[in-house]
Amino acid sequence: MYLQHFGMAQLPFTLTPNTGFFFGLSPHVEALQVLQTALETGEGFIKVTGEVGTGKTLVCRKLLNDLPTQYHCAYLPNPYLTPKELRFAVAAELGLSLPNKLDQQQLTRLIHERLLELNHQGFHVVLVLDEAQALPDDSIEALRLFTNLETESRKLLQVVLFGQPELDERLAQATFRQLRQRITFSYHLRPLSWDEIRAYIQYRLGVAGYQGADLFSVSDIKLLAKAARGIPRLVNILAHKSLLLCYGEGRQRVSTKHCRAAIRDTEDINLTERSGFSRSSILLIMLLLVMMLLLGFMDVGGEWLTRISEH
Repeated sequence: MYLQHFGMAQLPFTLTPNTGFFFGLSPHVEALQVLQTALETGEGFIKVTGEVGTGKTLVCRKLLNDLPTQYHCAYLPNPYLTPKELRFAVAAELGLSLPNKLDQQQLTRLIHERLLELNHQGFHVVLVLDEAQALPDDSIEALRLFTNLETESRKLLQVVLFGQPELDERLAQATFRQLRQRITFSYHLRPLSWDEIRAYIQYRLGVAGYQGADLFSVSDIKLLAKAARGIPRLVNILAHKSLLLCYGEGRQRVSTKHCRAAIRDTEDINLTERSGFSRSSILLIMLLLVMMLLLGFMDVGGEWLTRISEH
């Protein structure tokens, strides 16, 4: 790998959400501020959505790591659970030891008693669900019923939902109007701007141990940012591949050629960048074709059109 070549101690652009690389970009900090404010109020549901790869799981892990000691957190990374499985999972996260034979009514009662016990001990209980768009419909309703458990002054359980935009689409259904009214705070993670991506790349390289001159030029970072559509996960993939190609050629600085090769090799990136043609280039080619046709060069124009369609 390229660590020794560039003088790094660890890989800077891994796909695993690592809070050690948390940079504090504007959308991520704003999301955490919304979450912290919402948790202090002690009411209802909190929702954070964003496209795949925008950093929801990283924000989730940062929240879990930074929660004050008075919070007791139950975390479900995979909520594709039936209502029964959901209740058992919550009970396990609350530290309950359950008998072998237990019906759902008894289980709910034990969960309620445990929540009251934690409340009396001064804890605020938070249930955090990642990938919440995967929750089955009947489990969403079971989750809503959990939040009915309360004291005279405070909910016994707050629920934080992290999910893709499909979560908003599902909750927009009339079936879930009661749950929608209980969402007191929500935040949508936006893609990063190119200058945020520039700072992001430089920060991660620094955390990884790199101390030399800039590895990526400003123009190449703009190229990567456009191809990645501002999505941090895709930026990581493209930057990692660019460094691999640079290392493979024994170079000390990433070139535009390395970045374009990384783009061509990566799925789910900006198709204009991947094809190698910008929109302005395509329009210019079309204009030339029209001019050629007007001048009577039908055969040549047809050959150009064939080449473009094959590309």
